Amino acid sequence: MDAFYASVEQRDQPELRARPVVVGGQPNSRGVVAACSYEARQFGIHSAMASSRAYRLCPQAVFVPPRFEAYRQVSSQIQHIFWQYASEVEPLSLDEAYLDVSDASLLAGSATRIAQAIKDDIKAETQLIASAGVSYNKFLAKMASDMDKPDGLYVITPDQGEAFVAALPIGKFHGIGPATEAKMHHLGVKTGADLKAWSALDLTARFGKSGGYYYHISRGVDLRPVRSSRQRKSLGKETTFAVDICDTSELLAHINALAETVFKLLLVKKMQAKTVTLKVKYSNFRQITRSISLPYPIEGVVQMRALLADLLTKTGVGKQAVRLLGVTVSGLITEDQDDEKQLTFDLNVAD
Repeated sequence: MDAFYASVEQRDQPELRARPVVVGGQPNSRGVVAACSYEARQFGIHSAMASSRAYRLCPQAVFVPPRFEAYRQVSSQIQHIFWQYASEVEPLSLDEAYLDVSDASLLAGSATRIAQAIKDDIKAETQLIASAGVSYNKFLAKMASDMDKPDGLYVITPDQGEAFVAALPIGKFHGIGPATEAKMHHLGVKTGADLKAWSALDLTARFGKSGGYYYHISRGVDLRPVRSSRQRKSLGKETTFAVDICDTSELLAHINALAETVFKLLLVKKMQAKTVTLKVKYSNFRQITRSISLPYPIEGVVQMRALLADLLTKTGVGKQAVRLLGVTVSGLITEDQDDEKQLTFDLNVAD
């Protein structure tokens, strides 16, 4: 997410938009900057800077205290969007995560198109801007995500990876801080190409366990998998309309399309679901959900559509215009997680 805390504050307080905003301690305190808007960054303000110094750099900046509960709520919305596209999601913080879309079938399996769809969904759902980096490993995806901020989408393909790293200043490497950068400069290592010239043995001798990591990333290699911190509990898809819709038949058509997408997700992930939920957000931003649970897994997309059509009748659709529809399935079981079967035994004992 771009300038996450500050962007949430600018979204929720319109009077702060287009103004330099500093989230953190007040300038007359010993507090520090937790985050700042892009308008504030133009004055040289950055995270972890003393708030008093930030004020000296930009006296007209607006200092606001952090609201972590609000940030966690938005983070939860974003995480939900991630799980609609990725098979694995590894959060790094409230506003950043690695996503593995290697097995995705949506959008023809194109990681670039998936990244754009995620950015679009985040903007529609939260009114906030995200940047995405797309590549074939975690290190390069992280580097790509910082290349085109704000509102960026940067791609590093497999045949570009090694050349990209070779030209990168060593201080830009993710995982290399100021102290390590200074040590590398002292050794004559100023770019990825310089780093690549060192052997794994020499790098390990100089930098310990990190030496092996530096050796590999200088060659565009990073074999670390994306590891999820939780088990998937639901799958879903939402759509926000450019113009609010009141016509029930038109809404039903959108629901059927969402059902098709969600059921395909279940097939791709080799899962079944027992519960389906319809989410409706009206033009006045009031939101309701309607759910139904079955004692057995939903058998197909036709049944899912029928269940959703019934749930639609239990909403205010037709009386109020709708800005967003969502379909989510839960109560998930995998194909190798069949319902437990009760074994029967013949307890008759022969004389």
